[in-house]
Formats: sequence, C-alpha cells, structure tokens
Amino acid sequence: MAIRYEIRAAVRNDHADLVELARFLDSVNLPDDAAAVLDVVDASEAAFTEKVGDPRRRQYVFVLRDLDQDRAIGTSMVLGQLGRRDAPYIYFDVFTEEKYSQTLDKYFVHTVLSIGYSFNGPTEIGGLVMHPEYRRSPDKLGMLVSYVRFLFIAMNRGAFRDEVLAELLPPLEPDGRSRLWEAVGRKFTDLSYREADRLSKRNKEFIRGLFPDGDIYASLLPPEAQAVIGKVGAQTRGVEKMLRRVGFRYANRVDPFDGGPHFVAPTDEILLVQRSTKASLVVGEVPAGAKRALVAARYDGAPYFRAVAVPAVLRADAVVVDPQTAAHLELAAGGEAWALELD
Repeated sequence: MAIRYEIRAAVRNDHADLVELARFLDSVNLPDDAAAVLDVVDASEAAFTEKVGDPRRRQYVFVLRDLDQDRAIGTSMVLGQLGRRDAPYIYFDVFTEEKYSQTLDKYFVHTVLSIGYSFNGPTEIGGLVMHPEYRRSPDKLGMLVSYVRFLFIAMNRGAFRDEVLAELLPPLEPDGRSRLWEAVGRKFTDLSYREADRLSKRNKEFIRGLFPDGDIYASLLPPEAQAVIGKVGAQTRGVEKMLRRVGFRYANRVDPFDGGPHFVAPTDEILLVQRSTKASLVVGEVPAGAKRALVAARYDGAPYFRAVAVPAVLRADAVVVDPQTAAHLELAAGGEAWALELD
C-alpha cells in the first residue's frame, strides 16, 4: 500500500509551502510574512534538534505533506510554554457581577473583563492550518495534523507542562479587524489589531504598560464588541468540537486582543495523550478492516519526527504494520514506535 500523506517536522525546505499556508490564516504563530515564517521554521528545527536547551522555549512545527504532489498541505504547532518571566501569558478573565438597587428595584448582571498575567504558563497548541483544497478530504487530514500534536506531547511528556492551552479565533470582520480590539485595545495603544498582534510576538511590554490595571465592564462597550467575547468563529468551530471531545473546557478566559476563547485541559487527562502508546514494531499482515492509527518514529537527523496514518493492530506493547509502512518509517521489526488509534 503506497503511502500518500505523512506528517513530519518542518524543515527549511518547507518554507515556501508554509508561506502559502500562512496566507489562509495570518496568525501570530504563522504570520503572512516570508521572513517571519523563516524564523518560525528555524525555531522549529532548533526545537526538534534540542539546540534550544530549555524545553519551555521550544516551538515545534509539523507539516502534513501530500507525497504525490510533493508539497505541504497543512501545518500545526506545539509551544513548550506560553508565559515566562520575559514574555508573560496575558489574558482577560471573564466573570459576571450582579448589581441590585432596592431603591430603584433595578437588577443588572454585568460581564467584566479583568486583565491577568502568568509567568509560569501552560503548553500551547496552535498554528493549525489546512490548505482549502484538502479540507473536506475523506482521509480526515485536518484531524491528523491536529491529533499529531498530542501524540508528540505523549512521546516527549517531560518536555511539556501539566496543562495545555488552545486559543481559538473569534468572529472577525471580513478585513481581519477585531471588534473587541477596536473597542478596547486600539483606545489604549493607538495600534491596529494586526500591528499589536505582530508586536506581541516579539515584545509584550506595551500591553502591560498601556492597558488599564482595573476591570473593564463589557456593558460600556458597543454591542458588536460585547457579542464576540468568548465566542468561537466559524473557522474554528470544528476545532472547538474536537477539543471538547478530548477533554478541554472553556476557561472563562479570552484573548485580550480579539476576545477569542481559551480552552484548557490537564495534560495527562487529555484523551489523545492517554491513548498514545509506545510500542515495539511488528511487521506483518494487517487484517482487512483494521482501524487506522497514527504511527510515529523519531530520528537523530532530519526530519527528526515522522508519522503516518495507516491500518494497524495495536496490542498491549506492540503495533503491527505492513512492510510498506515499516519501510516508510525506516523502522525494522522490534524498533521503537509510537501509536495513536484514530476514531
């Protein structure tokens, strides 16, 4: 069975493909800027080779490749830690406050935004992008490039934090503007949403220096800004469903730039991490109808990590794959592999 798709660590040869993918999202983790994407790729290779000694500072980038077309068609990321002393994790906690006047017999429930800073934050998953041509593939390619992050975390559990965070995009304007940023952030920084988002990747001091220290009552904001707080945009509703299914919950916390919701889960309670297992590779016949699994291996040299979704049989301490899969992963019988059975 010829293998058409594989997921592996991003390397410099993937730069042009990642630049193309960045055009479909243009996020802080994968900006639509060729020079910035090159920095992302170099940082990823430094992470996989452990040239970045501190695991908290590692940023891993995965690419899903169509081998027939020889191009990357999807990508995702894992950041060792979001929130350190030199670059805090900044957020708005969202809570409600009840007010009542007996004199007027008036009762109100206010949504309140309270800015917070964490210097010892969680691992973050992000940067999930699929090329539009492949989004509805029957092979569920988006799921593969999303799930691989949890398999990788399980493979390298000691390098990651005890909590994992996912920031989801809220509804944005057609031109990419954020309604919440226009109502709040721009007033305090005089920066556009994109300018602030890009700057925050390198330096977050301006947020702490210019944002108010006190609470912000959402009832003072325009209705269109209130409407996006904690809401999931259409482009990430599928991601939300997946996150909830594997153990994430909304943290009543949002991004201070756009109001996008933050979802969190204890690392060891994430279903996909729990289901990822180290196994001895068995090369043999895989029966018809066997479930697919992501089967992965690591390497001392490029591409450092590789995973394929193939029919496989998982046993207590072994995974059975066909000879073509073993050859593709460059593994001999008895070699160490990792596997995550797919739904």
